Amino acid sequence: MIRRVKKRYLSLKIESAASFEEEDIKDVVWNAVIQLFGEYGASQAGLFLVQYDRQRKEAVLRCSHKALPMVHASIVSVTKIGDKPVAMHVLRVSGTLRALEKAGR
Repeated sequence: MIRRVKKRYLSLKIESAASFEEEDIKDVVWNAVIQLFGEYGASQAGLFLVQYDRQRKEAVLRCSHKALPMVHASIVSVTKIGDKPVAMHVLRVSGTLRALEKAGR
C-alpha cells in the first residue's frame, strides 16, 4: 500500500528594504536547507514555492510534514539575499492552503 506524503504550508514574511524576485526566494531557502542539512536533508524536504507577493513581501512554501522543523530552522537562518540584509519569519503553518489563507484574514 502506497502512503500519501503529508504536506505542510508555511506562510512567510520577508523583512527587508530591498525587493526580491521569486527565484531569489526559492534559491535562498533551498541553499539554507542544503547548508544546514545537506543534500539528503534537502531531498527529504520536498520544498516548493507556492506563491510570492512582491508588494506585501510574503510567500507561501510547501514542504513535507516530517521536514517541517528542518525547513523552519533553515528559513529563520537566512540573513542575506545576495548582498542585501534580510530577515525571514514563519507567520503560520497549516496542513491546507485554505486554512492558511483563512487564518491570514
